[in-house]
Amino acid sequence: MAFGLYIHVPFCARRCGYCSFVTYAPGELTASQTHRRWAEAAVAEVGVAAAGLGGHDDSEPTVVDTIYFGGGTPTAVDPALLAGVLDAVRERFAVAGDVEISVEANPDGLAPGTLESLAGLGVRRVSFGMQSADPRVLTLLDRTHDPESVPAAVAAARAAGIPSVSLDLIAGTPGETDADWANTVAAALEMQPDHLSAYSLGIEGGTRLAARVRRGDLSEPSPDEAASRYQHLDAAASSAGLSWYEVSNWARTPADRCRHNLGYWRDDDWWGIGPGAHSHVDGRRWWNHSGLDAWSTEALAGRVPAAGSETPTAEERLTEHIMLGIRLAEGISTDRVADGSVDSLVDDGLVRRLPGPTERIALTIRGRLLADLVIRRLRWG
Repeated sequence: MAFGLYIHVPFCARRCGYCSFVTYAPGELTASQTHRRWAEAAVAEVGVAAAGLGGHDDSEPTVVDTIYFGGGTPTAVDPALLAGVLDAVRERFAVAGDVEISVEANPDGLAPGTLESLAGLGVRRVSFGMQSADPRVLTLLDRTHDPESVPAAVAAARAAGIPSVSLDLIAGTPGETDADWANTVAAALEMQPDHLSAYSLGIEGGTRLAARVRRGDLSEPSPDEAASRYQHLDAAASSAGLSWYEVSNWARTPADRCRHNLGYWRDDDWWGIGPGAHSHVDGRRWWNHSGLDAWSTEALAGRVPAAGSETPTAEERLTEHIMLGIRLAEGISTDRVADGSVDSLVDDGLVRRLPGPTERIALTIRGRLLADLVIRRLRWG
């Protein structure tokens, strides 16, 4: 079976004000919580995963066809450490010949030769956290880079021979204006990325940004403002040759789509390596210890470093199937949706029927704006 590996690199130069991910800035680490110990524990967890799933020696080996280094900031660590983890994957698993290896990166702080090293490791995709082209918005987000660093990083990635470059934007930063967003979209598309992501900012409790919103220092965009900005992005991306394939993602060609993330939306299996990483295998889910010490101790001892697990019921799995699948441009089959829901959603202009031998539906642009409503109606009528 095909399979994805997510590898969480929990280090950043500075914690962003909106971030609630499992990551550590330099001042938050103890003397023993080194990049090297993370790499050693990640290699150990690769071995745990191979033993549990079936590696090279298994009669039906698990074939790894996507590897995604996320964070945190994977480029904050020496590429040689990432190489060691990849070597372990290739030693313990059957790896597809066209394996998609993706790495998240910040536009600034790239050590000389980093992108060339990643290309040499077989990295096919690099995803730069651009977030915004407006200096004021970047300051609100506590980002460390300036707008000028993004085009330079994109050019450097292409010069290094990395085939596909993605830009990640954040929509809905409190205090961001329509003009700010339009300028960000224009700046991103001017770089002619192969892939574009734009996720709405969720204000997570306990973050510095949440405190500012709670005090009334900043206000979030209204639903109408958010919808207008999404429509602007979608139209601009389409005009620039990027097609939507998931509600928050656009790609220049089918080959530029993120296969790893498609696995999540298609309910495929994956194993998450690293502190706080989540896994999904054979209908069972678990999540790793979020603390570096607790996670690394378990992994280095040869145990699955899980802090908890669950097995969703059939009803829960159906809800997730609809919730994830309808986000894709390829849509979902209608054989498991609520009776009568399709006709009413088509009449309301929220979904459209797709051509083909079996009935499938996909979201319209209006449906993308009201995806949560569509999901509820497909599931429960």
